[in-house]
Amino acid sequence: MRAMIAGVAAGVLATAVVPGLAAGRLAPNEIQATFFNGQPFTSSTPSNIKFKMVFTPDGKVARQPLGNAGLKGEGTWKLDKDGFCTTWKGGTPNCFIVSATGENKWKVMKGPTTMAVWSK
Repeated sequence: MRAMIAGVAAGVLATAVVPGLAAGRLAPNEIQATFFNGQPFTSSTPSNIKFKMVFTPDGKVARQPLGNAGLKGEGTWKLDKDGFCTTWKGGTPNCFIVSATGENKWKVMKGPTTMAVWSK
């Protein structure tokens, strides 16, 4: 009985300690198939700035603000072992994971921080 309780506790701790292991986490190939196909989608920052995003299959990305806030940008993307990385012109690479959060909504995370919510 004690061994069973210890095993359950260890499983709970492992899930709590490692963020991003939720069942809805997308594998890199799923991110590419869902988003990096040249079709536009909406990205919202935590401060509710919205962009039209387009990731093309050839490794390019562009964002266009959907309001008065936010900056237009262009850059590149690549998949990595956990998700994807972007490099905006004049910037340094940043890597993210993507997790499904509801119907047609995905959370883009950098470590424990939500960077954006993508929707289609």
